[in-house]
Amino acid sequence: MKVLVIGNGGREHTIAWKLLQSKRVQEVFCVPGNGGTAKLAKCRNIAMSVTDFEGIGRFALVNNVALVVVGPEVPLAAGITDYLQEQGLTVFGPTQTGAQIEASKAWAKELMQEAGVPTAKSAVFTDADTAIDYVKQSGAPIVVKADGLAAGKGVTVAETVEQAIEAIEAAFGGQFGAAGQTVVIEECLIGEEASVLAITDGITIRPLLPAQDHKRIGEGDTGANTGGMGTYAPAPIVTPALMERIQQEILEPTIAALQKRGIDYRGVLYAGLMITPEGDPKVIEFNCRFGDPETQVVLPLLETPLETVMLACTQQTLAQLPPLGWNPGAAICVVIAAANYPDSYRKGMPIQGIEQAEASGAVVFHAGTKFNQQLLADGGRVLGVTAIGDSLTDAAKKAYAAVDCIQFEGMYYRRDIGHRALK
Repeated sequence: MKVLVIGNGGREHTIAWKLLQSKRVQEVFCVPGNGGTAKLAKCRNIAMSVTDFEGIGRFALVNNVALVVVGPEVPLAAGITDYLQEQGLTVFGPTQTGAQIEASKAWAKELMQEAGVPTAKSAVFTDADTAIDYVKQSGAPIVVKADGLAAGKGVTVAETVEQAIEAIEAAFGGQFGAAGQTVVIEECLIGEEASVLAITDGITIRPLLPAQDHKRIGEGDTGANTGGMGTYAPAPIVTPALMERIQQEILEPTIAALQKRGIDYRGVLYAGLMITPEGDPKVIEFNCRFGDPETQVVLPLLETPLETVMLACTQQTLAQLPPLGWNPGAAICVVIAAANYPDSYRKGMPIQGIEQAEASGAVVFHAGTKFNQQLLADGGRVLGVTAIGDSLTDAAKKAYAAVDCIQFEGMYYRRDIGHRALK
């Protein structure tokens, strides 16, 4: 079978790499792909925009693509699944209505309340003055979120009322465009974050291994929020007993609430969770796709062929699929970023040392690269270096040994990925 993967980040490189490990997958096309997918055997980049639905549909039909996998949230929120399904194509990824669970935080909050899912107390505002009054009454710390998609940059955890007011004024002042014209303000949850990516066919939902992401730019989880500076799996804070609670209190009620609204949700439901000091799971946010960089540690540990899992979701046969097989070890991914990320950063720096890094036993997933006679940095998060070990300590040693092989001008990475679990 031939598979088309939509997107150009580390998540999509990982998906393509994992699909190609199966004997059933003869070729993968990536739209538009990156410097890493360009180098994969039996993988071909197609220079096309992820929002060119007509072009993607035509290409998939002409090339007899059996499965389309949508990586990023933007085309899902714009309705790519609906369009491609109308062309008779099989798509892994929710429809536009289902993708609202990520595309509108206010919509997701309403759904959670309807489903009785544990989450932070919140209020929704469509003008700055009312939102500021609410913050002044509530006090800080408090969380301000742009309602719509803001490329992972629309959330401010405000330590002071002044910071919260600044975030509100920035959102309504147009910092995030239309995405910030509605704002969700939430109580600040305390605890340890965890990510549970689950697969669903709209009826059955199964969690994958729990992961923990490091969002902050600085070591010790300090500084600005990013798209993610590294991650590891499995996250020991999510014990089997806690995973059972997450299944029963969060995942199943959410799918039931979607069904009740007539939404046939097939693909990934990603629950970003806070585990409180009392050990209770609460939803910070839902995403409608695989996480990046969580995918870079979860999929390398998966032993069941990925296309088998995805096809079971699209065909609504997930309940018949045997339990997923997993590597019993641990995986860690260290993200290498461009200097000055997440603020403005340079592009075009030549990258060396990837072959040596992979020879040391790691896999290097490309997040922001392009191949133009040589491999060049082309994004804020440039590479994700993933290693698997018998333990997290072993995986971390291998990952950092591989990172040491790589060079490009101004590269930056955190040296403490996995620090909570490694303690």
